[in-house]
Amino acid sequence: MDFSLTDEQEDFVDAIRRYCDHECGTPDQRERLTDGYRDHHNATIYKEMAELGWTGITIPEEYGGSGGTMLDACIFMEETSRALAPIGGYATTLIVAGATKRFGSEAQKEEILGGIADGAVEAIAMTEPDAGSDVGALSTFAESVDDGYVLNGQKVFCSNAHIADHILVVCRTTRSASKHDGMTMIWVPRETEGLEVVPIDTMGGRDTNHLYFTDVEAPAEAVLGQVDQGWTQLMAGLNVERLILGATMLGIAQRVFDDVIVYVKEREQFGRPIGSFQSLQHRIADMATDIEAARLMTRWVATLTDEDPDEMLPREASMVKLFVTEVTKKAALDGMQMMGGYGYASEYDMERLVRSSLVSTIYGGTSEIQRNIIAKTFGL
Repeated sequence: MDFSLTDEQEDFVDAIRRYCDHECGTPDQRERLTDGYRDHHNATIYKEMAELGWTGITIPEEYGGSGGTMLDACIFMEETSRALAPIGGYATTLIVAGATKRFGSEAQKEEILGGIADGAVEAIAMTEPDAGSDVGALSTFAESVDDGYVLNGQKVFCSNAHIADHILVVCRTTRSASKHDGMTMIWVPRETEGLEVVPIDTMGGRDTNHLYFTDVEAPAEAVLGQVDQGWTQLMAGLNVERLILGATMLGIAQRVFDDVIVYVKEREQFGRPIGSFQSLQHRIADMATDIEAARLMTRWVATLTDEDPDEMLPREASMVKLFVTEVTKKAALDGMQMMGGYGYASEYDMERLVRSSLVSTIYGGTSEIQRNIIAKTFGL
């Protein structure tokens, strides 16, 4: 199977690199665009990318997008992550776009997909204080009323809710003996009365939130897909979510490698560049090999997704999430070790790359959960 890029895709990569080099290619630019590296998303940069047609890569042309593939989107995520471009809202937006394309009404597609192509950020709320890896244990409830639903409950670690136009809330609409039955996906605009969004400060910055729902009203037409079928709909999208997270972290791993190579060639100790020492050469060789393997796996799963968008790919998607995030975390920690004290200093990007990589093996399903899923696909 040939995973080489087409001429058009190579031109796309070049365009992304040129833009990022110009707009966010220096530490001073990135610090200014991110409020001292605390915010992962810059609305101006994101809007400019939307005008270039990049935020609508996977959006059908009839809704203002480019009609591209998941492989195209993975290329975009890898390159923008590698460039440290402050567009943290894209990953959740792409997850929401996939759910909308699969299950949305025509009106929802026009509003949500059209908005994404124009530069809107979207979020999805699943995790709760008592329902993390065990998503089926969620308790946020949407009570049916004459003209829609009233939501009450709490969500946590909802990425990008504070900058999203809408939040796609996975909630319970029917109490059932089975925890996987009776879930529904409901759109809630961020400014809706009764919804409180409280950012969570983390070691990586401000990109995730508490959500508090107090008698939040949603009309019947806010339901995405079918009532009480939220679990099935959620599972259909989680596999693509894992690919998205893998592609994002692949770019971080490549940035780690790029920065380390520059450093070990320039830094001298004992009268010679530290890159001439065999112990570092072996680490770098292993890192380069792992990153290339991660890239091939990412493009493989993206290609499988494009061949059949309805195929869930539980084994392959969990493999790419597991492998790429673990490779990235190891690369970042090795990169910091090779850079010594400078790898820990905020003067360099490495310490931020470490912080970004550490959480990647937790969100979107921990590495342990991914291993469980992979094992189950073998009948274990």
